Amino acid sequence: MSVQRRSSTLFSRPTRLTLAVSATTVAALALAGCGGGTGETSDSGEKTLKVLIAAPQEGAGKILEADFEAEHDGVDVQVEVVPYDQIQTKAILDAQSGTGNYDVIQYWYTSVGALAESDALADITDWVEGDDEIDAPDFIEAVFAPYTQYEGATYGLPIDGDTHVLFYNKAIFERNGVEVPTTWDEYIEVSKTITEAEKADGVYGNALLGSKNAFNIGSTFFNRLATMSPDPIDPQMPQLNTDAAVAAAQSMLDAAPYALPSPLEVGFEQALPQFLSGSVGMIEFWTDLGVFAQDPEQSKIVDGWGVAPLPVGPEGSVSGALNAGWAMGISPSASDEDLAKEFVAFASSKGVNEKLITTTGSGVDPIRTSTLDSAAYQEFAPEVSAVAAEVLPNAQSWPTSPEAPEMIQSLNDNLALMLQGSITAEEAMQQTWDQWQTLAK
Repeated sequence: MSVQRRSSTLFSRPTRLTLAVSATTVAALALAGCGGGTGETSDSGEKTLKVLIAAPQEGAGKILEADFEAEHDGVDVQVEVVPYDQIQTKAILDAQSGTGNYDVIQYWYTSVGALAESDALADITDWVEGDDEIDAPDFIEAVFAPYTQYEGATYGLPIDGDTHVLFYNKAIFERNGVEVPTTWDEYIEVSKTITEAEKADGVYGNALLGSKNAFNIGSTFFNRLATMSPDPIDPQMPQLNTDAAVAAAQSMLDAAPYALPSPLEVGFEQALPQFLSGSVGMIEFWTDLGVFAQDPEQSKIVDGWGVAPLPVGPEGSVSGALNAGWAMGISPSASDEDLAKEFVAFASSKGVNEKLITTTGSGVDPIRTSTLDSAAYQEFAPEVSAVAAEVLPNAQSWPTSPEAPEMIQSLNDNLALMLQGSITAEEAMQQTWDQWQTLAK
């Protein structure tokens, strides 16, 4: 996922359980679609394929558009790029209105249950299982299952596996005589040592992504839950009524005093330049940070950074959370289903994934075992690829049930209250858990 295009706020989930589409809205959408469906042949004999893409994946979308057209004469791929918090609404409105404005829909994997439940994604189970060229067993299982599955059926294919690892500043560590932390308790101690020694010079031990949207405060929490819990996260209903969940939230609170000020106002947009300028000792971030850290035009720490798996808790193990992450599915209203299938298979193929993970700025990470282990990826990002190979196969999912978007919003709200000092870590987890039980009824 590109570090340049992750910004947005989390949305409330509109599904057929909660979304009331007015007759006026549906009629307007129907009229808008009367000019001709997607996938139809134009007067020039050219086929049109309409693809809905989230803004964080715009770079990858442009590559997919150009490469697919180059390999498919007579096909015009029309990519519509929208903020990620509009993908779900647009897909559901399109399905409910029957206008068929989109053939292929890219989605943040946490919304797979909501989209499937709302009939906004086609069930592609038989195709995926029956087409050997897709090579489904090659997908990293920790990525494939949460990205694509709902109630035993397949609704998409992964195109970008996203997780956080720990980046650190070697010079800051050497100045303060600290080692790379392997536990979260060590992480806090290292942060404390650095901040107390260098705060006066504008250097801090960590950058805690605490701003209230999913890709920031949510990622910070799930990083800890995934590596502190003795059991895998349940993507239908992550167990927040546990000691591990409270410890994960408390670890955020304990790190905050030694973090880049002020955590509630720090997102990746604020944290990234501080790390690249040499003002932060540690940052939990997406793997493509390693490429930007080596770019002398934007980094003052070229060859001065290191990368490691996230620390773990007493009962946890080396892992990570699937922070962000994208898949592609097919609209039930696609006017050319075969062409839509070709595009989704192309976008998730080994060759395309390998190209994207070795292209600076694509924002794409490995989705297949073959690309994770490929020589091209290892040569392109040697330090990061080694850590990714250790983490991605064990990465843990966020919620993916139909209620997931609302569940994540609830979690973010309570974590923010916790960082404000309004509630304790235990209260934040209990309030979120209680709200989740109400949503699931």
